[in-house]
Amino acid sequence: MDNRIDQRFRLLRSKKEPAFIPFITAGDPDLEVTGGLILELERRGADIIELGIPFSDPIADGPVIQASYYRALIRGLKLADVLRFVKEIRRQTDIPLVAMVSYSIVFRTGAEKFVDSAGEAGFDGATIPDLPVEESETVVRAAEGKNFRIVCFVAPTTSSDRMAQIAKNTQGFLYYMSVVGITGVRGSLPKDMVKNVQKLKGMTDRPVAIGFGISTPEQARAVGKVADGVIVGSALIKEAERSAGKPASEIISAVGQLAGRLSAGAKGKLKAS
Repeated sequence: MDNRIDQRFRLLRSKKEPAFIPFITAGDPDLEVTGGLILELERRGADIIELGIPFSDPIADGPVIQASYYRALIRGLKLADVLRFVKEIRRQTDIPLVAMVSYSIVFRTGAEKFVDSAGEAGFDGATIPDLPVEESETVVRAAEGKNFRIVCFVAPTTSSDRMAQIAKNTQGFLYYMSVVGITGVRGSLPKDMVKNVQKLKGMTDRPVAIGFGISTPEQARAVGKVADGVIVGSALIKEAERSAGKPASEIISAVGQLAGRLSAGAKGKLKAS
């Protein structure tokens, strides 16, 4: 059986469209809302969904995502809860799901066991932002032959040699961080983004997706013109925060409306205002 991530990128390439990849945190504000969000994001044009597994000391996540992790953790959310949840939501959707997970969780669980458990639950792959390429071999090898994809990260400051090594190791797609530092909403996108993405595309035939700092439909459109995938997280979580305390349906609707605009932007289908 083919991996869902690979299938989706093949389909989108045939349509000459980039993937819209929203990020949400599992369990924020609770898993019931997370389930509703996954189904709503798919309805609003998501191609792949990145689901954050809360961790107490995230490396690359900015204050918005850190706060969402904290809210989930103080409710007692554990990895096992997320895996059970994904198994349940798989009864309702086939959308590709990618776990964003700290290497501390993978290491503590064991690479083989994590890949097996995540794959059996219904995840199609994982992004591990704090895993250096020099230490990735064990996890990448565990995923090979298991129909699971380990997605590697490249930063704007990554040297050409390391870029080539990361591009060789990545599975599913390559995650290019548009800015140095942490995730978060930003007013503008960096000027070196296009040049670096073109450079990466010369090193791999894997799709290249861009994340970090994309927060408006216009920015999503600019990224969608150069990348194979547009990843948005903090802007969506911030939208959910604004609806905190409201009924679940209102939170889901507010995030869904923004996701719809971002998806339209990414795919060059923005309507003139």
